[in-house]
Amino acid sequence: GWGISVVQGEYESPDGTRFTRDVVRHPGAVAVVPVTERDTVLLVRQYRGPVDRVLLEIPAGTRDVEGEAPETTARRELEEEVGVRAKTVRPLGAMLNSPGFCDQETLLYLARQLEPTEPSRHGEEERYIEVVEIALADVGAMIASGELIDAQTVLGLLLARDALRAEEG
Repeated sequence: GWGISVVQGEYESPDGTRFTRDVVRHPGAVAVVPVTERDTVLLVRQYRGPVDRVLLEIPAGTRDVEGEAPETTARRELEEEVGVRAKTVRPLGAMLNSPGFCDQETLLYLARQLEPTEPSRHGEEERYIEVVEIALADVGAMIASGELIDAQTVLGLLLARDALRAEEG
């Protein structure tokens, strides 16, 4: 399919037993936590076909441009989906999305000093994106209530919150 492939991999367990698994190969992704000067975060509300529901997420995208640096991809996705340009973007960490069957790794970034720009959305899932601004202080309660359920969003927001607290001392 577009952007992914399914292969059968052969592996060896720690005791030497050989086994095979179907593996989804993915080019990787980026996800960005855009934090405003008001300590709010800009999220996107969008329909996700594979789970047939509308989710509230941090902006993210597949690393589908050959040779493009991950930070450049993060900046591009932020502009395309949210319509903001960040003066500063820094790494927060990385995550393996679902290592039981897929090799996708998502790199997480914190974006600050945001300036408005024109969004440039692509595809059906992005066509109806709604940008939602939430208080960073509300993240914990939103995770606990199930309002935020996307793994990269939950991790990205918690890492951003901790990084910003560390900056403040």
